[in-house]
Formats: sequence, structure tokens, C-alpha cells
Amino acid sequence: MASNIPNHAPSKLAMVPFVSVEHMMKLVNGIGVKQFLSELSVYVEEDFLRWELFDKAPRLATHSKEGVIELMPTSDGEVYGFKYVNGHPKNMSEGFQTVTAFGVLANVSTGYPMLLSEMTILTALRTAATSALAAKYLAPQGSRCMAMIGNGAQCEFQALAFKEILGINVFRLYDIDATATDKASRNLSGKGITIVKCKSSQEAVEGAQIITTCTADKQYATILTDNMVGTGVHINAIGGDCPGKTELHRDILLRSDIFVEYAPQTRIEGEIQKLPQDHAVTELWQVMTDSSEGRRTDNQITLFDSVGFAIEDFSALRYVRDQLAHTTNYIDLDMIADPDDPRDLFGMVMRAEDEWQATIC
Repeated sequence: MASNIPNHAPSKLAMVPFVSVEHMMKLVNGIGVKQFLSELSVYVEEDFLRWELFDKAPRLATHSKEGVIELMPTSDGEVYGFKYVNGHPKNMSEGFQTVTAFGVLANVSTGYPMLLSEMTILTALRTAATSALAAKYLAPQGSRCMAMIGNGAQCEFQALAFKEILGINVFRLYDIDATATDKASRNLSGKGITIVKCKSSQEAVEGAQIITTCTADKQYATILTDNMVGTGVHINAIGGDCPGKTELHRDILLRSDIFVEYAPQTRIEGEIQKLPQDHAVTELWQVMTDSSEGRRTDNQITLFDSVGFAIEDFSALRYVRDQLAHTTNYIDLDMIADPDDPRDLFGMVMRAEDEWQATIC
């Protein structure tokens, strides 16, 4: 039913760009998925290079037996951003997304929001862009083959990001649900890459220089055992992303040089939750700024224990905000009360009531 409350004319500052799911899909397709991933990775890298400017804290999580709901805030002193995101592995069996999200950017100097955006699609894109960016610094030079264990919603984004940013052109896919592998293979056909469907994790890792694990079950799982991981590989572990949810055998961690986004958060949620709190890890920004070493030798096993961090979401929202200047793929929301006199919010409400009453008399 249409409202009879009269429209008002808010100022430009009261209007907030809103990117819906439909608008995000149009934006991604208008730019092109591969270009979007490549440009997004540049934004993430730019923000990692200025890491020390950001406010940082482990995300605020509310856990239940079904999953988790989290808030992920950060600020660079000029712009504030946060993401609301859930993780409910059981959702897939009920026909729902495992992960959904939305995000906000706001002006620090006024507190006014600058952007409201869906982030279910955008989180998948930023996760893939960050994974490939980390591998650019940590994976063996000349890598061309990646194993992808877990072929759910993230699989195709990962494959396209690694192809675009690292030149990976062979993907060995495995999932305990063969229909997921078929889905990924179908979606990736015609993308200039070779897909090899595998019947086990062991088969998938054969000949791969990069191993990506991305499964959804909230449990201490062993997707990779120690004997499956040879020297010299890079492991991109993105499925272990909350307390009680891991994918790798502990012995793999003890053989690897481990790289993380933000150690205080990863020690709670990542693969390293199984290790002592003082186990040595390196934050990725330190490698990017040359303050710590990344890959040093051909025999080194590097592990990116990725759980997702607020700065990556900030980068993704910043990228989307900048693209809006070149597109109409968004709408303006009237989100901020905008009285003529900032002290007279009540008067604004009462004037609206008077105008509404006039329309029904």
C-alpha cells in the first residue's frame, strides 16, 4: 500500500547511494568479472600498504549452534567502514546462502553515511581478489596449476582471480558433492582455462603448485593431511574462518611458514587456532611493505591462513564507491533526516504530520 505521508526534498548530503544485488550484478558485468577482480586487488594492495593507518580489532562475533553473525569495522581516519556478515553452513541444505552481507562507508568528519551496498556478491569477489593478491607474494614463481578443494559458491571467483592476477590456467577440482564440481566446471567453461575433475583430494593436489581449500562445514575437518602436501607449494586456506572450523591437519601448519591478515583475529578463527598463541606468524602487509620475508626458497611451504578482515571489505566498498561515478547502477536512498534547522527534528516530524493530515481531509 502506498504511503500518504508527503514527500520532502532532502538535501544532497541526506541522500545515500545504495547498491542493490541487481545493481551489483550490473556493475560487475559492466566492468567485466576479470577486470573487476584485478582492479579490486589493486585497491586491497593499496590499503595493505597503508595498514598502520587503520583502526584494527578482531571482528565482533555472535555465535550460535547454527552459525555466526559478525560486524567488521575499520577506519583510515577519514572514512569509516563496516560489514555485517553471517556464516551459517547449515543454510545450504535449506536452500539459503551460507554467507550473506551488506556494508557501509561513512564520512568520519560528519558521521554521515556515504554508501550502503550489498556485500554477498562483493565479499566473494574481495575474498578471491585477496587470495590471488597474497599468492602473488607467496606462491612459487611461474605457478600454472591450482587444486581447488571445495567447489561451492567461492570456487569460480577464486579460479578467475588466480587466472587474471597470476596466470593460473589449470584447475584441478574436487568436492565431496560431485554436482558442485559439475556446476563449477560448467560455469568456468569458455574462460580460457583447463578444468580437471578429480575424484579425491589426493588426486586434486597432484602436480598443483597452489592448493586452495574452501569447504563450508563448521567442524574440525581434515581436508588436507600431511602426506598430501609436498615441499614448495603454496596453500590458500580460506574455509577455516571461525572458532571450531578448520581444514588442515596440524602437522601441515608445523611444516609451513604461515601468513595471516590480522594475527589477533586469525588466532581466534583461523587454522592457527589449533596452535599455541605464541606460534610465529607473519602478517601479509609486512611482506608487501618488505618489512618481512615471504617466499624465500623453492622448497618452502607457504600457507595463507585467510579468515577475511575488515580492511579488505573497506577496500571493496571503496572500489565500488569509485565506480559509481561512471555508472547509474545504484539508487539514492533518503536515509538521513534533514530538517531546515538541525535543532528542530521534532518540528520536521510535526510538519510532516500536518501535511499528511491535509492530504486526507
